[in-house]
Amino acid sequence: MALWTRCGLVRPWNEPRGDVARALDGDASTILAGVDGGALVGTVMVGHDGHRGWLYYLAVTPDRRGEGLGRALVRAAEEWLRERGAPKIQLMVRDGNEAAIGFYESLGYSNQGVVVLGRFLDPELEARRRAGA
Repeated sequence: MALWTRCGLVRPWNEPRGDVARALDGDASTILAGVDGGALVGTVMVGHDGHRGWLYYLAVTPDRRGEGLGRALVRAAEEWLRERGAPKIQLMVRDGNEAAIGFYESLGYSNQGVVVLGRFLDPELEARRRAGA
């Protein structure tokens, strides 16, 4: 969670502790970690919903970017999904994050021509999102 915060992935309406617990609680998701010499250098949360796989929280510690760690984590997540029979993988990138879009495009990902709609079921989290938007 500290790495995600350091990498700018957490927003006031995110609850990373809950995300971690849910990801590790079942067979349909997990968090893969890149570790070097006992130090956490990267993570990716991966899961599937029975129709497609999803990536979340891809993070590489800023001082280790450009070494291929993000690429390796994405490939490990893809393999995790392949082993579970997921036919497709998707991810979401926040508007304006051109660096992330460019990174994923370099790995063969493309805009799928969809709009993601959502809402929080918890009114407090929705209020945080509206306040931070």
